[in-house]
Amino acid sequence: MFMKLFYAWLICLAVAVTAYEPITVNYHEDVGIPEAARIRKAEEAIDFDGSRIVGGTTSALGAHPHMAGLVIDLVGGRESVCGASLLSNSRLVTAAHCWRTARNQAVQFTVVLGSIRLFSGGNRLVTSRVTLHENYNMANLNNDVGIITISPVTLNAQVNRINLARGNDNYIGQFATAVGFGRTGDANPVTQNQVLRQANLQIIDNDFCTRIYGNNVVIDSTLCCAGGRQNVCGGDSGGPLTLNSGSARILVGIVSFGSSSGCERGHPSGFARVTSFESWIRRHI
Repeated sequence: MFMKLFYAWLICLAVAVTAYEPITVNYHEDVGIPEAARIRKAEEAIDFDGSRIVGGTTSALGAHPHMAGLVIDLVGGRESVCGASLLSNSRLVTAAHCWRTARNQAVQFTVVLGSIRLFSGGNRLVTSRVTLHENYNMANLNNDVGIITISPVTLNAQVNRINLARGNDNYIGQFATAVGFGRTGDANPVTQNQVLRQANLQIIDNDFCTRIYGNNVVIDSTLCCAGGRQNVCGGDSGGPLTLNSGSARILVGIVSFGSSSGCERGHPSGFARVTSFESWIRRHI
């Protein structure tokens, strides 16, 4: 009887170990396209005078001058959304899956700078000049990094570059700021007031993240943040995760993946770890 119970326990353990939480890899169809439609309707439904993420707060114009929204035209005429970070007056970094997934290919980005709305206002530049990491894996979102080239813009208080994190610090335990135009929950109404939002997320050890998503998804170049009352959500892909370092703000992560079951289930969120890609990014800017 003991042996039967022992083998039964081993089987249950094996199932538990292999039953990792799935991530969203078909981003545009599952998230980006419906989110683009929701944001557009939300913006059209509000009377916004221009003055003024899960559990976060609205962002003031100029609070995150490195933040860029991406309105994405896909092959076939559909529209999706993502985020990006300005690195220089002509280069931005985003998630590679914003440009290409297994089922969808982007035709062009409209890069939106200096605005807390996505479909109107700010400095809007159209480009199809995008370079993806050569080892980007669409099946598990490893090396989920891409560089966008735009015509040079003038830097000012509302549009400015972000510094890249460098070195070997893993930042575990520190609270970083995520910014995005995405949803503020899994079941928000279509006409919810839609502006740029920010949230503070705690960076966690990759070991915990691996237990949730598996070591095929979480690798050394992944950075994870705890889920909970605040988190990134649908539509935030490609956007920045930043820390204050002395007097400067640095980019430590690029929004890459979350649980396919939603952003309010308490699962951690995954980012491309900027320190792992710093040399690659610098070669392309």
